[in-house]
Amino acid sequence: MIGVREATVDDVPLVLSFIRELAEYEKLSHEVVATEGALRETLFGERRYAEVLIGEQDGAPAGFALFFHNYSTFLGKPGIYLEDLYVRPEFRGAGIGRALLARLARLTVERGCGRLEWWVLDWNEPSIGFYKKLGAVPMDDWTVYRLTGEALEALVDGA
Repeated sequence: MIGVREATVDDVPLVLSFIRELAEYEKLSHEVVATEGALRETLFGERRYAEVLIGEQDGAPAGFALFFHNYSTFLGKPGIYLEDLYVRPEFRGAGIGRALLARLARLTVERGCGRLEWWVLDWNEPSIGFYKKLGAVPMDDWTVYRLTGEALEALVDGA
């Protein structure tokens, strides 16, 4: 039986495990610097920056979805941005990913949000195919930009 539940602070070690597994799959393990303490503070502390859903099959943790609210000025409404969706290999194809996205879609509608969106790596064909089957459309006309590390600090410092 497939179930989806909200994560609790007791799930922090599991969430970090899912993050590390996802990073390994995406060949980005070297970028993971998150700690249990950081997740505990940012996900369950005084100011919660994101939320997590846990997907389970027969009570076993099978995957997770980490998301937060964004805002569309064009719609004049909030949205939900899915930062990470991951299903452990042994559970793929069982409906866990669909169940997690269905719960997110329900939250999007219940919270009066205008859209649910996410990014996917260009080479991740299995996920791209899965998303297209759900009716998701790629936003090919947009390019993602990011400031981190020294570039971010230089902008802060006015350099």
